[in-house]
Amino acid sequence: MAIDKSYFFCGIGGSGMMPLALIVAAQGARVSGSDRSLDQGRSSAKFDALRAKDINLFPQDGSGLVSPDQIVVASAAIENTVPDIARAEQLGCPRLSRAELLASLFNQASVRIGIGGTSGKSTVTGMTGWIMDQAGRDPTIMNGAVMRNFETGAVIGTGDNDGGAFVTEVDESDGSIALYQPTIATITNITLDHKPLPELHQLFGDFAQKADTAIINADDAESRLLAARLTRTQWRSFGFSPDADIRADGIVDHPESSRFSVIADGNSHPAS
Repeated sequence: MAIDKSYFFCGIGGSGMMPLALIVAAQGARVSGSDRSLDQGRSSAKFDALRAKDINLFPQDGSGLVSPDQIVVASAAIENTVPDIARAEQLGCPRLSRAELLASLFNQASVRIGIGGTSGKSTVTGMTGWIMDQAGRDPTIMNGAVMRNFETGAVIGTGDNDGGAFVTEVDESDGSIALYQPTIATITNITLDHKPLPELHQLFGDFAQKADTAIINADDAESRLLAARLTRTQWRSFGFSPDADIRADGIVDHPESSRFSVIADGNSHPAS
């Protein structure tokens, strides 16, 4: 479904903002934006790529904001003294954080795969998206980093296959993980970072409980504690542990790859 809205991204060249701008543009929204790097003449290839997608770019001086109908997407950390933000307030433009916009798009998808964890979530998001792409599932993928197998941190699916799958990493550091309603929730690990462990357990536990299926790292003691909050039919574990529901076995390392067998439900499946 096309988005009949107009978005202005303040900091559109950022690693988390550019992919999101590309996604909403591909879905039919009118998109424009500004960036300090653009004003400074840096990263020209990145901004040329945005222009090639009919995304209008402006100096970060407020000139790109002309209507109260424009939705301003900006980090909460951006000061009100920044000309774009000051102009948006003068016009009465609504404002969204990157996480709020991403969560709203994610939550509208039929199949919602959220990748959470203290570390590794960008890598696992890229891997999950690549597997689904190669399986013909035509996913939309949103990542906070450029993905090796794709050009940028975003892949835009058409939604024609299997009702539209959306794969994204979710962030616990700012608490925005609470905005997402996953069908499948993956937890890579939980370690002390950004927030105290009890608060992290609450955030990741709530995230996992909302999912139809939670995928939990069996090799991480803190992640395993989440299973106590879930019914046994609601979660599956992965890892190298013999107790993992899905585990790697017989690993052979090569210079640029590895080969192993995936043991799932008692059956072995070669993988590399």
